[in-house]
Amino acid sequence: MKLLFICTHNRCRSILAEAITRHVIEKENSGWQVRSAGSQPAEVVYPGTLNFLQQQGIRTEGLQSQSWDEFEAYFSDSDDDPVIAITVCDSAAGETCPVWFGKGIKAHWGLPDPSKLEDKAEQAALFAKVSATLTKRIQALLTADIKDDAQLRQLLTDLSEVG
Repeated sequence: MKLLFICTHNRCRSILAEAITRHVIEKENSGWQVRSAGSQPAEVVYPGTLNFLQQQGIRTEGLQSQSWDEFEAYFSDSDDDPVIAITVCDSAAGETCPVWFGKGIKAHWGLPDPSKLEDKAEQAALFAKVSATLTKRIQALLTADIKDDAQLRQLLTDLSEVG
């Protein structure tokens, strides 16, 4: 399966989701492919995101803020592989996925943005909370016995409540 995490600026939450998912995939030896992107990318990953991931022992190589337009060929050429797009910020929840997204499955897992906090202790606590939430959701998604698209859609919706 192909998984795309979307957040408007692709600089914090979607980057966290991509990195954490790759970390979990490595442990599970899963065949999932994961990326992150934004409709209006910031062009730079928030430094606090990279610092947090590195402190957790999660690899940060290759993480970058990029436009979802860069993935048109990658995701539109997936007749055999289901494509899932998960928005992780409130402003991206209402965005229309691009035409090339085709028959992909879209879900929303709204998460608070640690990069918006000025206080470093509060920011660190929120990074930890968001990371734990993403880890639970991703582990549940990757280990689920999914039989069809309807079941997958329901699971994605159910996971949006896991915290």
